[in-house]
Amino acid sequence: MRTIILAAVSSLALTACGMQGQDSDQGSETVASADNRTDYGYETYGDDNLADTMASNDDRHLNEIDQDAAGEKAQASETPDPEERPIMQAQVVLDRVGFAPGVIDGKMGMSTENALRGFQEANDLSITGKLDEATKNALSDWERIPATRLVTIPASWGDATYTDMPEDVAEKAKLQRLGYKSLDERLAERFHTTVDVLRTLNPDGRPAGASGSVSTDEAETAETTASGTSENQAYFVPGQQVRVPNIGGDWIAPGSVEDGDWQRTLASLGVGTEQPEVDRIVVSKAGKTLKAYRADKLVALFTVSSGSSEFPLPLGEWDILGEAYNPPYSYDPAVLGKDDPDGEAYTLPPGPNSPVGVVWIDLSKEHYGIHGTPDPETIGRAQSSGCVRLTNWDAARLAGMVSQSTQVIFEA
Repeated sequence: MRTIILAAVSSLALTACGMQGQDSDQGSETVASADNRTDYGYETYGDDNLADTMASNDDRHLNEIDQDAAGEKAQASETPDPEERPIMQAQVVLDRVGFAPGVIDGKMGMSTENALRGFQEANDLSITGKLDEATKNALSDWERIPATRLVTIPASWGDATYTDMPEDVAEKAKLQRLGYKSLDERLAERFHTTVDVLRTLNPDGRPAGASGSVSTDEAETAETTASGTSENQAYFVPGQQVRVPNIGGDWIAPGSVEDGDWQRTLASLGVGTEQPEVDRIVVSKAGKTLKAYRADKLVALFTVSSGSSEFPLPLGEWDILGEAYNPPYSYDPAVLGKDDPDGEAYTLPPGPNSPVGVVWIDLSKEHYGIHGTPDPETIGRAQSSGCVRLTNWDAARLAGMVSQSTQVIFEA
């Protein structure tokens, strides 16, 4: 992982991209790490992996044998998923190898097709955007990786505050942080999916394939944990075992992240610190993609939203000035082209539900950057106010790939 120079990006630079979605506040209570020796603000997976306790373990699946010593069928290491979910399995594998399918939902869609095209291009296959036999063969090294896995929601998640956000920008500006609206939303972003997909994977509140029912304790916890209005009532609760998309690549190397708040963000997004260093990124307005290259080799692809009729993508070559992790956002009606250009400007606090998400990659084109979003389902479908927008997890991953020496190209 390369070391990024964090430029002092003025919040005035963060004004070109329009307001998106509902915002919310999340408490910042500190929880001791699992080993009780270093306080990271969350429980870690282990001494050599500072991801959270829900991190992936690919070795367990890749090294599992089909038969035991007596020749009988080996017992699975966890309750198996009763459904095969081949599209979701392809999505979690593509995500591991750098070709991001966006929201992992087990469905073929634009982002998954883009990911397949990128993988096919990088591996000299026919570019079809389909999960054809040649592509399946190329992905066969990962065939033991299941589409889903079981995790236990950390008990510390019950200490956080989940709050509905006011519609008014002035009221949002009074908050300390634009965090998650609910534990459900937080869990969905952690596993690069949606609350609806999580509910499908956990019918009646228990993992698909599991026997029994939700305990009385869990049901009571659900009632007491989700406070406030119906908007932030939780379907999931701390301590609950749930089935989730089996995303990987979430290993965080000890000592690799200097900014503690950014490390907590990476852990909360399931994004690891081992990312390829890239020399060039190319954003295609027509293709709705961002391609990342090392020399001439395509090593990553993300689906993006970029520009609109009022704020078109600024075509050409640009430099990266720096990155701002969890930046504040300047809401300026005059810059955003709002109906009331003389309206009051506000500085909104940081957080995953900020209009620019969790990271801002600042470009040499004034007021333009590459950033996250509070609305991952809209990527590639909704227009932006000129900037390049990715899911929060993809934006965080990209931030670990680029540096101030990375060339940025915007093309039609």
